Amino acid sequence: MKYRIGATAAVLAAGALSLTACSGSDDGGDGGSSAGASGGSGDWAGETLTVMHYEGDESAMGIAWNKAIEIFEEETGATVNLQTTAFEDLNASAQQLFDSSDAPDVSEYNKGNGTAGQLAATGVILPLDDAYETYGWGDKLSAGIDTIAKYDEDGVMGSGSWYGVPNYGEFVFLYFNQDMFDEYGIEVPTDEAGLETAMQAFLDEGVTPLTTSAQEYPMGQLWYQLALSQADRQWVNDYQLYENAVDWTGPEVSYASDTLTDWVDQGYISKDASGMTAEDAGLQFINGEAPMFYSGSWWYGRMLSDITDFDFGIAEWPGTTLTPGSGGNIWVVPVESKQPELAEIFIDITMRPEVQNLLGESGGLPVAADTESITDEDAKVLIDLFNQVNADDGLSFYPDWPTPTFYGDLNSVMQSIVNGDVDGAGANDQLMDYYESYVADLR
Repeated sequence: MKYRIGATAAVLAAGALSLTACSGSDDGGDGGSSAGASGGSGDWAGETLTVMHYEGDESAMGIAWNKAIEIFEEETGATVNLQTTAFEDLNASAQQLFDSSDAPDVSEYNKGNGTAGQLAATGVILPLDDAYETYGWGDKLSAGIDTIAKYDEDGVMGSGSWYGVPNYGEFVFLYFNQDMFDEYGIEVPTDEAGLETAMQAFLDEGVTPLTTSAQEYPMGQLWYQLALSQADRQWVNDYQLYENAVDWTGPEVSYASDTLTDWVDQGYISKDASGMTAEDAGLQFINGEAPMFYSGSWWYGRMLSDITDFDFGIAEWPGTTLTPGSGGNIWVVPVESKQPELAEIFIDITMRPEVQNLLGESGGLPVAADTESITDEDAKVLIDLFNQVNADDGLSFYPDWPTPTFYGDLNSVMQSIVNGDVDGAGANDQLMDYYESYVADLR
């Protein structure tokens, strides 16, 4: 096994989602509900279903969904036209694409108020209430996951109609190169003071300790984790669900922005992070060039397959209770889908135990697997860790969810911090303006 679990991973912060063990017999083992809904094999012969997602073939989701495509084509007689895209590209184009003649029939899409919520509020994706009742998807999702699957008339998550179906979970944690820690005699940190001690020790050896990307999501998620380390659940609800105004000079946000500014100044984060993509940062860790990388469970399967010459570990962010994470991205049906019924059949197949179990065996976090049938030890480690996260009620969603533009806004501010264009207070002023310009009208 190429992983170790750090001591800090014994207890993780988490939230409203856990991986449920669904007996294969509950769905007849082969998910007979889809076959029943499609009217039997071959009823859709000659039809085409266009499926869009942004997962790599070697990722856990890519592997599982390719299996779902195989089952779908065999049972329905229809053909799948698979279109892959990039997360950032679809994030930028979905509003127009899903409301055009080029729309896919079913697509993976980013969850949250500013993304799926925005499309739900503007009628660009279809409500799925009837499909949820037909297929019983709500029974397969553990309590609380409806936070990211339901949206009200304003596009705020947590209530209203079902607009998406998550079939995997995700959360963010610290990947560390155990061999590098051993080589330099540095202890894996168990609290944030220990983290800074470890980073300084690596820096003293001429090693930049933490790789990240300010151009894409990793550094924004790191900023959010630092804020969460000073926060409680009510702050999360205020930030994500607009229950109360967020204090942009308060201890949560100030600590996050000030700490990142200091880490850049100290050299713990390289100035190169400004122009680096998430892929660039991940490859630095995979290639053994960085001792630490803070990112999500979506990297885990790739780490297991691509890291061959050192041991790596995973651990919670030291000393925290709350952590970024949620149910995974959701299947949505665009308003211009030409095959909405087939889209629902395909979604249902991705929820079957055989597909969910494969997702888990491949390093993902299934939401409706028969977990007892998963045999891969690496997979079990991640699943057990996520279930512990959930038990501690710490999943706190993601920093870019509150507004439709906050993903790009946050990345821009992170780049400004790395480039030295703003200090912590200046960063907070910019973020407040971006956030309040949208959220003020929703309270």
